[in-house]
Amino acid sequence: MWPGLVGKGSPGAEPPISLDTMLDLTTQAEVDGIKFDGVDLFLFEPHVSIDLDDDGIEQLAEKIQSRNLVVGSVVAPVWPPTGGGSAMGDDEERKRYIEQVRKACRIGSKLRELGVRPDGVVRIDSACSPADWAKDPETNQAKIARTFLEACDVAEEFGERLAAEGEICWGGMHSWRKMTDLLERVNRPQTLGFQADMAHTLLYILGYNAPEDALLPANWDWSDPHKLDEALKTLTSALQPWTIDFHVAQNDATVHGSGTHDKTGHHCLPNDPNGKLRIAHHAGYWLHGPDGKLSKSIRHICWDGCMFQNAKMMEEQTWNDILQAMIAVRDAHGWREEEDETEAVEAVEVGSGVVSKNGMAKTSRPKKKRLTKLKTAKANLRKKTGKVVTKKATRKPTPKTKAAKKKTPVKAAKKKKVAAKKSKPRTKAKATRKTARKRR
Repeated sequence: MWPGLVGKGSPGAEPPISLDTMLDLTTQAEVDGIKFDGVDLFLFEPHVSIDLDDDGIEQLAEKIQSRNLVVGSVVAPVWPPTGGGSAMGDDEERKRYIEQVRKACRIGSKLRELGVRPDGVVRIDSACSPADWAKDPETNQAKIARTFLEACDVAEEFGERLAAEGEICWGGMHSWRKMTDLLERVNRPQTLGFQADMAHTLLYILGYNAPEDALLPANWDWSDPHKLDEALKTLTSALQPWTIDFHVAQNDATVHGSGTHDKTGHHCLPNDPNGKLRIAHHAGYWLHGPDGKLSKSIRHICWDGCMFQNAKMMEEQTWNDILQAMIAVRDAHGWREEEDETEAVEAVEVGSGVVSKNGMAKTSRPKKKRLTKLKTAKANLRKKTGKVVTKKATRKPTPKTKAAKKKTPVKAAKKKKVAAKKSKPRTKAKATRKTARKRR
C-alpha cells in the first residue's frame, strides 16, 4: 500500500491514494487466474493511524479480510515528519523513534492475533540523511546501533521481528558495507534482519552516496551482464544471510525523489525498456544462500512501487504487470512449507535431478541420499495412514508352480558363490563398520 502514500500529500506533490482504492486495485489484479494474496501496510494517515485503538484495528482487519486478503509487513513511521525522530538524534528524538516502533509492533501483533496477519515484519530505517551521518560517522553509527538495540527489545515484547530496509537515502544504511556494519553491531539476527529491495540494492553496487563502496566502475555502460551478476553476488554474499523480507522491483539505475522523500532508487515498472535487472534471475541471488540452496528465510514477497505517479497506479495493466513479475519470481525460486509426502514417494529420477509428479524440479542430490529421502517419506506416510507404500504392494502376486520352486543349477551356483563370499575372513576395518551399523 506504500505507493499510495510515499512521496505524496506534501506541498507540490500528488495527493495520496486512499487505502480503500489501493485495496480495490489489489483485488482487481489477476494473471492466469492468480491474484494477490495480501498487502503490506504503511501505518500512517490517511491509510492507518499509528494511534489506532483496538476497535479500529478490528475494523481494519475486517476491511482487509472482506476482500479475501491478508496483511504482511507493516511500516513504522519513525521519521520526524511523521511523529518519530532520528535514530542518531538526541535523547528526545530517539525516544520518539522508539515510541513509533512500539506503536507499530502493537498494531502488527494485534493484527496477528486477529488472524489477518500470518507473517511479515515491522519495517524500520535510521530516519536520518547520509549527509548528517557523514558529519561524525563513527559516533552516529554507534548511536543508530544503540537505537536499533532498543527497538529490538520493544519488538521482542510483542513477538515481532524488525527489518531494516537498506536505501541510499538513509544514513548509516546508505551503502552495502555500512548496512552490513550496522547489522553486525546490533547482532540480534533473530529480531533484526535486512529488507532487500531490488531497486535500492542495485544502487548499492553503483555506489550512490558512497562511491568508496561501489562494486561497478563509474559510468559503467551495462554492456557486460556477467559483471553485473558478479557485483550482485558480492553484494548478496554480505547481506543475503541477514535478509528476512524481500521486495521484487525494477530500476533503471537512476535516483528519484518526490514530495518530502529524498532521492533514492527509482522504481520502474517490471517491463520498463530501461530497466537494468533481469528480475526473476537476479531475485535468485537474494533468495538463495551462499551454498546455492534456498534460504527459506522469507515468508512472502512484495512489490515496492514507491513514488509511482497516481495515473500509472490507476491503470489495471500496471498491477497485472507487477503481479506477473512476482509470479515469475515465485515460480523460479518459491518454496512450500509442507510438501505432499506422497509426491516424494512417487518421485522419479530424471537425469541428475529428481522431478515430482507435478513437474517441479527438486535439488539434485547423490543417489544414496535420494533413496534415504524416499524411505523417510514412506515411513512418514506409513505413520499417518498405516499403509505400507512399496512397489511390491502394487504388483499382482504371481502363482508359484512346481517348476518355479525347483532350484536351477544357475541359482545353486549363485548361492554357492554368495556362501563363498560370506566365508571369507573380514578385515578389521570391515568388521568394525558392520558392528557400527548394528549399533545404529
